[in-house]
Amino acid sequence: MTMEKNNPASPGRSQRQSLIYVTLTALFAGLIGAGTFIALPLPGSPVPIVLQNMFALLAGLILGPALGAASAGLFLLAGILGAPVFAGASGGIARLLGPTGGFLAGYPLMAATAGLIAGTPRPDRPTSAGRLILGIAAGLASVYVPGLIRLKFALDYSWPETVLAGCLPFLPGDAIKGLAAGCIAPRLRRAAAEHLHG
Repeated sequence: MTMEKNNPASPGRSQRQSLIYVTLTALFAGLIGAGTFIALPLPGSPVPIVLQNMFALLAGLILGPALGAASAGLFLLAGILGAPVFAGASGGIARLLGPTGGFLAGYPLMAATAGLIAGTPRPDRPTSAGRLILGIAAGLASVYVPGLIRLKFALDYSWPETVLAGCLPFLPGDAIKGLAAGCIAPRLRRAAAEHLHG
């Protein structure tokens, strides 16, 4: 017992760390999926307002780029396999191939982008407010790249129509989500750092 505590590379410690990684990844995948139950339709747009992208953003900010992207990927896999985790409590690969599928596919990119810029949380390395803000902004912006491309070609929109339908109406809501993430993330990053690297 004493040797296992003193040796950071002991098998027992490695197994515990792996269990923590898996648990946190699954937890955030579940949170992203739970965000589907808070969806508001927008008149004139096929893309609803959901909290899923905020949870995907938090996954990257709190767990770092690799585990954050893995959480979003696990969420997508569950949806593809039929779990009702997409907007409107729907599932199946058809939703991913539909007009809004690019936004869903962009969740791992969002988590990875936010996590890369903010950095993987570590107990000995506090994150500056500037890096956190930049990570939030870049993470939120990154999901629009695959989202708008898919929306344009799926509905045969012009680029102005695409931006009007899939971007502009969501910017105020994303700003609020980004602010909320900025308030939530620092404390949770510290807690995650203790478990991931403690």
